[in-house]
Amino acid sequence: MESHIVERIESQNQIPQPVEPSKGTSFFRTCFNGVNALSGVGILSAPYALSEGGWLCLMILFLVAIVCCYTGFLLQRCMSVSPTIKTYPDIGEFAFGNKGRVVISIFMYLELYLVAVEFLILEGDNLQKLFPNANFHVGGLKIVGREVFVFLVALIILPTTWLRSLGLLAYVSAGGVLASIILVGAVFWVGEVDGVGFQQKGTLWRWSGLTTAVSMFTFCYCGHAVFPTLCNSMKDRSQFPKVLLLCFILSTITYGSMATMGYLMYGENLMSQVTLNLPTRKISSKIAIYTTLINPITKYALVVSPIATAIEDTFPFRKSKPMSYFIRTVLVISTVIVALAVPFFGYVMTFIGAFLGVSVSILFPCLCYLKIKKNYPRNFGIEVIFIGVILILGTCVAISGTYISLKNIMKHVQQK
Repeated sequence: MESHIVERIESQNQIPQPVEPSKGTSFFRTCFNGVNALSGVGILSAPYALSEGGWLCLMILFLVAIVCCYTGFLLQRCMSVSPTIKTYPDIGEFAFGNKGRVVISIFMYLELYLVAVEFLILEGDNLQKLFPNANFHVGGLKIVGREVFVFLVALIILPTTWLRSLGLLAYVSAGGVLASIILVGAVFWVGEVDGVGFQQKGTLWRWSGLTTAVSMFTFCYCGHAVFPTLCNSMKDRSQFPKVLLLCFILSTITYGSMATMGYLMYGENLMSQVTLNLPTRKISSKIAIYTTLINPITKYALVVSPIATAIEDTFPFRKSKPMSYFIRTVLVISTVIVALAVPFFGYVMTFIGAFLGVSVSILFPCLCYLKIKKNYPRNFGIEVIFIGVILILGTCVAISGTYISLKNIMKHVQQK
């Protein structure tokens, strides 16, 4: 029963694909979906991550991209072992049984939940920058600043979470790639045309910020949950490694460009989101900020829906619409509470990247591949050593990054 529930939930934890049953998805459409999966809110914090570690951290960005691309290849190789493997949890189950499926599912859902929280924090921060004096009264309670916008955005998003069919939402959110391009272009315009300039020298290397930088860069490449579905949807699955390589190259160019521009523009004064540094009176800045605001609103329901489905499927009356509305409403309220209690975009992103991103995108693919290939040995010597190095380094980043992010979160919560 438990395996059936998780399997049903995981089938929805993917970017919906408009696939023709008999033909499958083309190479270019899969590339678009892959870039869309990799391009997310991480682009806003790429400059901040670079400022934390210094210019040489660009090499870390490229290294993280290479490692995550390689672990994506490992997932594809795991899928090639059996045609029954369709999703990431399927890989976990094939490798480690039902426990493997459950563990991977838990990490994926926790990651989705915290990404939804990040959406609300992002919306509150950027809207407060546009309208710093906003406030309203509820009875005798005065709500001011970013809290106003977190509540308002939650009210706007709430009806979209009641839609059980994700088809329409998938088409709405398909503009994510275009939004990323517009965002990069708008930031470049602010620096080149609107007078900010690219004059900051920055720091070459900073050991103290290295773990934060690596964790944030890992967050940027947390797309492994959808890779098996993208591969399975293709007309020619043998072309998926080429798709993966192209997607990582394009995404790395985007992240690297944004990180470099932001650091040259604002140097050590960068905030957790580069849009918070932009001058609000400039049209290009407003385009960048509004583009940033649109994506979370359209993608929030896609992120929360698999979690809601998981909760609904634990009840015998899961087909009841009123109960579905109630569960999804409570879920939205809970993310609002967490967003207000822990309004630290950068630190939450660091935690997601270190604890969940490293696990889902680096550690789990390596462990599953080693376990599966143990039963299918072939040319498996040198690669084991390479994977072992990745596991050791990944574990170190996960432990140190999680510790630092939780320490910073608790410190700032106590100061509130």
